[in-house]
Amino acid sequence: MPSASSAVSDSGLPVPSALWRDGDFRRLWVGQTASQLGEHASLLVLPLFAVLTLNAGAGQLGVLRAVGQAPILLLSLFVGAWVDRWRTRTVMVLTDVGRTLTLGAAAVAGYLGWFGLPALFVVAFAVGALSVFFDVAYQASLVRLVERDQLVRGNSALEGSRSAAQIGGPALGGALVSLLSAPIAAASSALFFALSFLSIRRIRRIESIPTSSERPPRVWRRIHEGLRFVAGDSSLRTVCLASAAFQFSLAAMMTVYLLFLPRELHLSGTAVGLALAAMGPGALLGSVLAARLPSRFGHGAVLVSAAALGDSVFLCVPAVHDSSAVTVPALLAINFVFGTSNQLVSVTVMAVRQAVTPDGMQGRAAATIAFVGTGLTPLGSLLGGYLSQEWDVRTSLLVTAAGMLLSPVLMALSPLARLGRALPVP
Repeated sequence: MPSASSAVSDSGLPVPSALWRDGDFRRLWVGQTASQLGEHASLLVLPLFAVLTLNAGAGQLGVLRAVGQAPILLLSLFVGAWVDRWRTRTVMVLTDVGRTLTLGAAAVAGYLGWFGLPALFVVAFAVGALSVFFDVAYQASLVRLVERDQLVRGNSALEGSRSAAQIGGPALGGALVSLLSAPIAAASSALFFALSFLSIRRIRRIESIPTSSERPPRVWRRIHEGLRFVAGDSSLRTVCLASAAFQFSLAAMMTVYLLFLPRELHLSGTAVGLALAAMGPGALLGSVLAARLPSRFGHGAVLVSAAALGDSVFLCVPAVHDSSAVTVPALLAINFVFGTSNQLVSVTVMAVRQAVTPDGMQGRAAATIAFVGTGLTPLGSLLGGYLSQEWDVRTSLLVTAAGMLLSPVLMALSPLARLGRALPVP
Protein backbone atom coordinates (compact mmCIF):
# COMPACT_ATOMS: atom_id res chain seq x y z
CA MET A 1 0.00 0.00 0.00
CA PRO A 2 1.39 3.47 -0.83
CA SER A 3 1.85 5.80 2.07
CA ALA A 4 -0.29 8.86 2.57
CA SER A 5 2.39 10.94 0.94
CA SER A 6 2.32 8.89 -2.23
CA ALA A 7 0.13 8.55 -5.26
CA VAL A 8 -0.05 5.68 -7.71
CA SER A 9 0.81 6.40 -11.30
CA ASP A 10 -0.98 4.86 -14.25
CA SER A 11 1.76 2.25 -14.43
CA GLY A 12 0.95 1.08 -10.92
CA LEU A 13 4.10 2.62 -9.50
CA PRO A 14 4.09 4.48 -6.21
CA VAL A 15 5.09 8.05 -6.92
CA PRO A 16 5.29 10.82 -4.31
CA SER A 17 2.22 13.00 -4.73
CA ALA A 18 4.33 16.16 -4.95
CA LEU A 19 6.19 14.63 -7.87
CA TRP A 20 3.12 13.26 -9.63
CA ARG A 21 1.24 16.57 -9.27
CA ASP A 22 4.01 18.20 -11.28
CA GLY A 23 2.46 18.66 -14.73
CA ASP A 24 5.81 18.78 -16.50
CA PHE A 25 6.90 15.50 -14.91
CA ARG A 26 3.62 13.90 -16.01
CA ARG A 27 4.15 15.14 -19.56
CA LEU A 28 7.67 13.73 -19.57
CA TRP A 29 6.35 10.43 -18.21
CA VAL A 30 3.59 10.16 -20.84
CA GLY A 31 5.94 11.13 -23.66
CA GLN A 32 8.62 8.69 -22.59
CA THR A 33 6.05 5.90 -22.23
CA ALA A 34 4.78 6.44 -25.78
CA SER A 35 8.30 6.77 -27.13
CA GLN A 36 9.46 3.56 -25.47
CA LEU A 37 6.36 1.73 -26.67
CA GLY A 38 7.10 2.72 -30.24
CA GLU A 39 10.76 1.82 -29.86
CA HIS A 40 10.13 -1.63 -28.37
CA ALA A 41 7.55 -2.40 -31.03
CA SER A 42 9.95 -1.45 -33.82
CA LEU A 43 12.81 -3.44 -32.26
CA LEU A 44 10.74 -6.60 -32.76
CA VAL A 45 8.97 -5.63 -35.99
CA LEU A 46 12.15 -5.21 -38.04
CA PRO A 47 13.90 -8.49 -37.08
CA LEU A 48 10.69 -10.52 -37.34
CA PHE A 49 9.91 -9.05 -40.73
CA ALA A 50 13.44 -9.95 -41.87
CA VAL A 51 13.19 -13.54 -40.57
CA LEU A 52 9.57 -14.41 -41.34
CA THR A 53 8.89 -12.40 -44.51
CA LEU A 54 12.26 -11.83 -46.20
CA ASN A 55 13.73 -15.18 -45.06
CA ALA A 56 16.84 -13.48 -43.72
CA GLY A 57 19.58 -15.82 -42.58
CA ALA A 58 21.41 -15.74 -39.27
CA GLY A 59 24.19 -13.57 -40.65
CA GLN A 60 21.77 -11.08 -42.18
CA LEU A 61 19.79 -10.85 -38.94
CA GLY A 62 23.02 -10.19 -37.05
CA VAL A 63 23.91 -7.41 -39.50
CA LEU A 64 20.44 -5.87 -39.22
CA ARG A 65 20.64 -5.75 -35.43
CA ALA A 66 24.21 -4.43 -35.59
CA VAL A 67 23.17 -1.63 -37.97
CA GLY A 68 20.42 -0.56 -35.56
CA GLN A 69 22.83 -0.57 -32.62
CA ALA A 70 25.78 1.07 -34.40
CA PRO A 71 24.63 4.65 -33.60
CA ILE A 72 25.29 3.96 -29.91
CA LEU A 73 28.96 3.45 -30.72
CA LEU A 74 29.21 6.17 -33.34
CA LEU A 75 27.17 8.98 -31.78
CA SER A 76 26.85 8.62 -28.00
CA LEU A 77 29.85 10.77 -27.00
CA PHE A 78 28.92 13.59 -29.38
CA VAL A 79 25.28 13.46 -28.31
CA GLY A 80 26.25 13.73 -24.64
CA ALA A 81 28.39 16.79 -25.31
CA TRP A 82 25.61 18.45 -27.28
CA VAL A 83 22.78 17.62 -24.89
CA ASP A 84 24.60 19.33 -22.00
CA ARG A 85 24.43 22.56 -24.05
CA TRP A 86 20.85 22.18 -25.32
CA ARG A 87 17.37 22.08 -23.81
CA THR A 88 16.42 18.45 -23.44
CA ARG A 89 12.80 19.20 -24.35
CA THR A 90 13.93 20.45 -27.77
CA VAL A 91 16.08 17.36 -28.35
CA MET A 92 13.29 14.95 -27.46
CA VAL A 93 10.71 16.76 -29.58
CA LEU A 94 12.95 16.80 -32.67
CA THR A 95 13.87 13.13 -32.34
CA ASP A 96 10.21 12.16 -32.02
CA VAL A 97 9.46 14.03 -35.23
CA GLY A 98 12.37 12.32 -36.96
CA ARG A 99 11.33 8.81 -35.89
CA THR A 100 7.72 9.46 -36.87
CA LEU A 101 8.73 10.53 -40.36
CA THR A 102 11.24 7.68 -40.78
CA LEU A 103 8.84 4.91 -39.84
CA GLY A 104 6.00 6.62 -41.72
CA ALA A 105 8.15 6.60 -44.83
CA ALA A 106 8.97 2.92 -44.19
CA ALA A 107 5.25 2.14 -43.99
CA VAL A 108 4.60 3.85 -47.32
CA ALA A 109 7.59 2.08 -48.94
CA GLY A 110 6.33 -1.26 -47.67
CA TYR A 111 2.85 -0.61 -49.01
CA LEU A 112 4.34 0.16 -52.43
CA GLY A 113 6.44 -3.02 -52.38
CA TRP A 114 9.81 -1.31 -51.94
CA PHE A 115 10.49 -2.67 -48.46
CA GLY A 116 13.49 -5.05 -48.70
CA LEU A 117 16.58 -5.71 -46.61
CA PRO A 118 18.43 -2.56 -47.79
CA ALA A 119 15.45 -0.44 -46.69
CA LEU A 120 15.36 -2.29 -43.37
CA PHE A 121 19.01 -1.44 -42.78
CA VAL A 122 18.41 2.27 -43.48
CA VAL A 123 15.35 2.44 -41.22
CA ALA A 124 17.07 0.53 -38.41
CA PHE A 125 20.07 2.88 -38.47
CA ALA A 126 17.97 6.06 -38.61
CA VAL A 127 15.67 5.01 -35.76
CA GLY A 128 18.67 3.86 -33.73
CA ALA A 129 20.48 7.17 -34.22
CA LEU A 130 17.47 9.25 -33.20
CA SER A 131 16.85 7.00 -30.20
CA VAL A 132 20.38 7.74 -28.94
CA PHE A 133 19.50 11.44 -28.83
CA PHE A 134 16.17 10.79 -27.09
CA ASP A 135 17.57 8.41 -24.47
CA VAL A 136 20.44 10.69 -23.44
CA ALA A 137 18.12 13.70 -23.35
CA TYR A 138 15.40 12.13 -21.20
CA GLN A 139 17.93 10.92 -18.64
CA ALA A 140 19.39 14.42 -18.38
CA SER A 141 15.94 16.03 -18.33
CA LEU A 142 14.90 14.31 -15.08
CA VAL A 143 17.75 15.95 -13.18
CA ARG A 144 16.61 19.34 -14.48
CA LEU A 145 12.98 18.71 -13.51
CA VAL A 146 13.11 17.17 -10.01
CA GLU A 147 15.10 17.55 -6.80
CA ARG A 148 17.96 15.15 -6.12
CA ASP A 149 16.12 13.48 -3.26
CA GLN A 150 13.40 12.52 -5.77
CA LEU A 151 15.77 10.92 -8.29
CA VAL A 152 15.24 7.32 -7.24
CA ARG A 153 11.44 7.56 -7.31
CA GLY A 154 11.48 9.69 -10.44
CA ASN A 155 13.66 7.12 -12.17
CA SER A 156 11.43 4.35 -10.83
CA ALA A 157 8.40 6.00 -12.44
CA LEU A 158 10.14 6.66 -15.75
CA GLU A 159 11.63 3.18 -15.89
CA GLY A 160 8.18 1.86 -15.02
CA SER A 161 6.91 3.48 -18.19
CA ARG A 162 9.63 1.63 -20.06
CA SER A 163 8.35 -1.54 -18.40
CA ALA A 164 4.86 -0.82 -19.68
CA ALA A 165 6.37 -0.43 -23.15
CA GLN A 166 8.10 -3.78 -22.80
CA ILE A 167 4.72 -5.33 -22.04
CA GLY A 168 2.82 -3.82 -24.95
CA GLY A 169 5.53 -3.15 -27.54
CA PRO A 170 6.72 -6.67 -28.41
CA ALA A 171 3.23 -8.17 -28.17
CA LEU A 172 1.81 -5.45 -30.41
CA GLY A 173 4.66 -5.65 -32.90
CA GLY A 174 4.58 -9.45 -33.13
CA ALA A 175 0.79 -9.52 -33.53
CA LEU A 176 0.78 -6.85 -36.25
CA VAL A 177 3.52 -8.60 -38.24
CA SER A 178 1.68 -11.95 -37.99
CA LEU A 179 -1.90 -10.78 -38.52
CA LEU A 180 -1.50 -7.75 -40.78
CA SER A 181 1.76 -6.62 -42.37
CA ALA A 182 5.12 -5.09 -41.58
CA PRO A 183 4.12 -1.68 -43.04
CA ILE A 184 1.16 -1.46 -40.65
CA ALA A 185 3.41 -2.51 -37.77
CA ALA A 186 5.89 0.22 -38.71
CA ALA A 187 3.06 2.74 -38.96
CA SER A 188 1.89 1.86 -35.44
CA SER A 189 5.34 2.68 -34.06
CA ALA A 190 5.26 5.99 -35.92
CA LEU A 191 1.97 6.85 -34.20
CA PHE A 192 3.48 6.26 -30.76
CA PHE A 193 6.39 8.59 -31.54
CA ALA A 194 3.87 11.20 -32.69
CA LEU A 195 2.06 10.86 -29.34
CA SER A 196 5.36 11.32 -27.52
CA PHE A 197 5.96 14.51 -29.51
CA LEU A 198 2.54 15.90 -28.60
CA SER A 199 3.12 15.28 -24.88
CA ILE A 200 6.73 16.41 -24.48
CA ARG A 201 6.26 19.60 -26.49
CA ARG A 202 3.81 20.74 -23.76
CA ILE A 203 6.52 20.80 -21.06
CA ARG A 204 6.58 24.42 -19.87
CA ARG A 205 9.38 24.59 -17.34
CA ILE A 206 12.39 26.59 -18.44
CA GLU A 207 15.44 24.37 -18.02
CA SER A 208 18.48 25.69 -16.25
CA ILE A 209 21.37 24.93 -18.57
CA PRO A 210 24.85 25.52 -17.08
CA THR A 211 26.25 28.66 -18.65
CA SER A 212 29.60 30.36 -18.63
CA SER A 213 30.73 33.83 -19.53
CA GLU A 214 33.61 32.26 -21.42
CA ARG A 215 33.33 30.87 -24.90
CA PRO A 216 31.96 27.29 -24.71
CA PRO A 217 34.72 24.70 -25.14
CA ARG A 218 34.89 22.74 -28.35
CA VAL A 219 32.95 19.52 -28.61
CA TRP A 220 36.08 17.36 -28.41
CA ARG A 221 37.07 19.04 -25.16
CA ARG A 222 33.60 18.47 -23.69
CA ILE A 223 33.78 14.81 -24.74
CA HIS A 224 37.19 14.51 -23.09
CA GLU A 225 35.83 16.05 -19.89
CA GLY A 226 33.04 13.48 -19.81
CA LEU A 227 35.40 10.58 -20.40
CA ARG A 228 37.80 11.83 -17.72
CA PHE A 229 35.01 12.31 -15.20
CA VAL A 230 33.60 8.80 -15.65
CA ALA A 231 37.04 7.18 -15.71
CA GLY A 232 38.00 9.01 -12.51
CA ASP A 233 35.02 7.76 -10.48
CA SER A 234 35.38 4.16 -9.31
CA SER A 235 31.63 3.49 -9.26
CA LEU A 236 31.00 4.88 -12.74
CA ARG A 237 34.08 3.14 -14.09
CA THR A 238 32.74 -0.20 -12.83
CA VAL A 239 29.31 0.54 -14.28
CA CYS A 240 30.95 1.02 -17.69
CA LEU A 241 32.91 -2.24 -17.57
CA ALA A 242 30.05 -4.34 -16.17
CA SER A 243 27.59 -2.83 -18.65
CA ALA A 244 29.95 -3.50 -21.56
CA ALA A 245 30.29 -7.17 -20.60
CA PHE A 246 26.54 -7.53 -20.13
CA GLN A 247 25.40 -5.66 -23.24
CA PHE A 248 27.90 -7.39 -25.53
CA SER A 249 26.78 -10.85 -24.38
CA LEU A 250 23.10 -9.83 -24.33
CA ALA A 251 23.27 -8.59 -27.93
CA ALA A 252 24.84 -11.87 -29.03
CA MET A 253 22.32 -13.91 -27.03
CA MET A 254 19.28 -11.98 -28.30
CA THR A 255 20.34 -12.47 -31.92
CA VAL A 256 20.46 -16.22 -31.32
CA TYR A 257 17.25 -16.04 -29.27
CA LEU A 258 15.31 -14.41 -32.12
CA LEU A 259 16.35 -17.31 -34.33
CA PHE A 260 15.75 -19.94 -31.67
CA LEU A 261 12.13 -18.99 -30.94
CA PRO A 262 10.62 -19.14 -34.45
CA ARG A 263 12.91 -21.76 -36.02
CA GLU A 264 13.81 -24.19 -33.24
CA LEU A 265 10.64 -23.87 -31.16
CA HIS A 266 8.42 -23.09 -34.19
CA LEU A 267 6.65 -20.22 -32.46
CA SER A 268 4.52 -17.77 -34.43
CA GLY A 269 5.25 -14.06 -34.48
CA THR A 270 2.46 -13.51 -31.97
CA ALA A 271 3.91 -16.15 -29.62
CA VAL A 272 7.40 -14.64 -29.95
CA GLY A 273 6.01 -11.22 -29.08
CA LEU A 274 4.12 -12.66 -26.12
CA ALA A 275 7.21 -14.43 -24.79
CA LEU A 276 9.35 -11.31 -25.03
CA ALA A 277 6.56 -9.17 -23.59
CA ALA A 278 6.86 -11.12 -20.33
CA MET A 279 9.94 -9.03 -19.64
CA GLY A 280 7.57 -6.06 -19.28
CA PRO A 281 5.62 -7.18 -16.18
CA GLY A 282 8.91 -8.29 -14.69
CA ALA A 283 10.46 -4.90 -15.40
CA LEU A 284 7.41 -3.22 -13.85
CA LEU A 285 7.98 -5.23 -10.66
CA GLY A 286 11.69 -4.40 -10.84
CA SER A 287 10.90 -0.68 -10.98
CA VAL A 288 8.72 -0.93 -7.88
CA LEU A 289 11.39 -2.91 -6.02
CA ALA A 290 14.04 -0.38 -7.05
CA ALA A 291 12.20 2.33 -5.11
CA ARG A 292 12.45 0.26 -1.90
CA LEU A 293 15.16 -2.40 -1.81
CA PRO A 294 18.33 -0.25 -2.18
CA SER A 295 17.40 1.92 0.81
CA ARG A 296 16.73 -1.21 2.87
CA PHE A 297 19.55 -3.57 1.89
CA GLY A 298 22.08 -1.21 0.30
CA HIS A 299 22.62 -0.20 -3.30
CA GLY A 300 25.67 -2.42 -3.77
CA ALA A 301 24.06 -5.58 -2.43
CA VAL A 302 20.98 -5.08 -4.59
CA LEU A 303 23.04 -4.48 -7.71
CA VAL A 304 25.20 -7.60 -7.38
CA SER A 305 22.45 -10.01 -6.32
CA ALA A 306 19.91 -8.81 -8.90
CA ALA A 307 22.46 -8.94 -11.72
CA ALA A 308 23.56 -12.46 -10.76
CA LEU A 309 19.96 -13.73 -10.69
CA GLY A 310 18.84 -12.09 -13.91
CA ASP A 311 21.92 -12.98 -15.93
CA SER A 312 21.91 -16.64 -14.90
CA VAL A 313 18.25 -17.36 -15.65
CA PHE A 314 18.84 -17.45 -19.42
CA LEU A 315 21.02 -20.53 -18.94
CA CYS A 316 17.67 -22.37 -18.71
CA VAL A 317 16.56 -21.39 -22.24
CA PRO A 318 18.52 -24.07 -24.18
CA ALA A 319 16.66 -26.74 -22.17
CA VAL A 320 13.29 -25.60 -23.57
CA HIS A 321 11.86 -27.72 -26.40
CA ASP A 322 8.90 -27.33 -28.74
CA SER A 323 5.75 -29.46 -28.84
CA SER A 324 5.42 -29.20 -25.09
CA ALA A 325 2.65 -27.76 -22.96
CA VAL A 326 5.24 -25.98 -20.83
CA THR A 327 7.20 -24.35 -23.69
CA VAL A 328 5.53 -20.92 -23.67
CA PRO A 329 4.95 -20.84 -19.87
CA ALA A 330 8.64 -21.65 -19.32
CA LEU A 331 9.70 -18.84 -21.64
CA LEU A 332 7.30 -16.46 -19.91
CA ALA A 333 8.77 -17.33 -16.50
CA ILE A 334 12.37 -16.95 -17.69
CA ASN A 335 11.70 -13.59 -19.34
CA PHE A 336 9.74 -12.37 -16.32
CA VAL A 337 12.61 -13.11 -13.91
CA PHE A 338 15.11 -11.52 -16.29
CA GLY A 339 12.94 -8.44 -16.72
CA THR A 340 12.57 -7.99 -12.95
CA SER A 341 16.26 -8.33 -12.18
CA ASN A 342 17.48 -6.31 -15.14
CA GLN A 343 15.14 -3.42 -14.37
CA LEU A 344 16.14 -3.42 -10.71
CA VAL A 345 19.78 -3.12 -11.76
CA SER A 346 19.04 -0.45 -14.40
CA VAL A 347 17.07 1.85 -12.09
CA THR A 348 19.60 1.52 -9.26
CA VAL A 349 22.56 2.15 -11.54
CA MET A 350 20.87 5.20 -13.07
CA ALA A 351 20.16 6.67 -9.63
CA VAL A 352 23.79 6.14 -8.55
CA ARG A 353 25.07 7.71 -11.75
CA GLN A 354 22.80 10.74 -11.46
CA ALA A 355 23.60 11.20 -7.77
CA VAL A 356 27.39 11.31 -8.19
CA THR A 357 27.31 13.48 -11.32
CA PRO A 358 27.17 17.31 -11.28
CA ASP A 359 24.30 18.88 -13.20
CA GLY A 360 26.54 20.26 -15.95
CA MET A 361 27.97 16.80 -16.62
CA GLN A 362 24.74 14.72 -16.71
CA GLY A 363 24.44 14.39 -20.48
CA ARG A 364 28.11 13.59 -20.99
CA ALA A 365 28.17 11.07 -18.14
CA ALA A 366 25.09 9.28 -19.51
CA ALA A 367 26.51 9.29 -23.03
CA THR A 368 29.95 8.09 -21.93
CA ILE A 369 28.43 5.16 -20.06
CA ALA A 370 26.21 4.41 -23.06
CA PHE A 371 29.23 4.58 -25.37
CA VAL A 372 31.40 2.27 -23.29
CA GLY A 373 28.61 0.12 -21.90
CA THR A 374 26.59 -0.48 -25.05
CA GLY A 375 28.99 0.52 -27.80
CA LEU A 376 30.01 -3.10 -28.31
CA THR A 377 26.46 -4.31 -28.94
CA PRO A 378 26.83 -4.23 -32.76
CA LEU A 379 29.80 -6.59 -32.44
CA GLY A 380 27.79 -8.76 -30.05
CA SER A 381 24.97 -9.02 -32.58
CA LEU A 382 27.43 -9.97 -35.31
CA LEU A 383 28.95 -12.58 -33.00
CA GLY A 384 25.51 -14.04 -32.29
CA GLY A 385 24.82 -14.36 -36.01
CA TYR A 386 28.23 -15.94 -36.63
CA LEU A 387 27.87 -18.48 -33.80
CA SER A 388 24.42 -19.45 -35.07
CA GLN A 389 25.92 -20.21 -38.46
CA GLU A 390 28.92 -22.17 -37.15
CA TRP A 391 27.30 -23.98 -34.18
CA ASP A 392 23.86 -25.27 -33.40
CA VAL A 393 21.49 -22.71 -31.94
CA ARG A 394 21.20 -24.30 -28.48
CA THR A 395 24.97 -24.34 -27.95
CA SER A 396 25.18 -20.74 -29.12
CA LEU A 397 22.47 -19.76 -26.64
CA LEU A 398 24.27 -21.45 -23.76
CA VAL A 399 27.62 -19.81 -24.52
CA THR A 400 26.24 -16.29 -25.01
CA ALA A 401 24.03 -16.53 -21.91
CA ALA A 402 27.02 -17.64 -19.82
CA GLY A 403 28.94 -14.58 -21.02
CA MET A 404 26.44 -12.28 -19.28
CA LEU A 405 27.59 -13.60 -15.88
CA LEU A 406 30.83 -11.63 -16.19
CA SER A 407 28.84 -8.47 -15.34
CA PRO A 408 27.87 -9.35 -11.72
CA VAL A 409 31.38 -10.73 -11.15
CA LEU A 410 32.92 -7.36 -12.10
CA MET A 411 30.49 -5.51 -9.81
CA ALA A 412 31.12 -7.88 -6.90
CA LEU A 413 34.88 -7.26 -7.11
CA SER A 414 34.56 -3.45 -7.18
CA PRO A 415 33.74 -0.60 -4.74
CA LEU A 416 30.27 -0.52 -6.33
CA ALA A 417 29.36 -3.62 -4.32
CA ARG A 418 30.07 -1.75 -1.07
CA LEU A 419 27.63 1.12 -1.66
CA GLY A 420 25.31 1.48 1.32
CA ARG A 421 21.69 2.46 1.81
CA ALA A 422 22.19 6.17 1.07
CA LEU A 423 23.06 7.43 -2.39
CA PRO A 424 26.60 8.84 -2.74
CA VAL A 425 27.09 12.55 -3.39
CA PRO A 426 29.06 14.31 -6.14
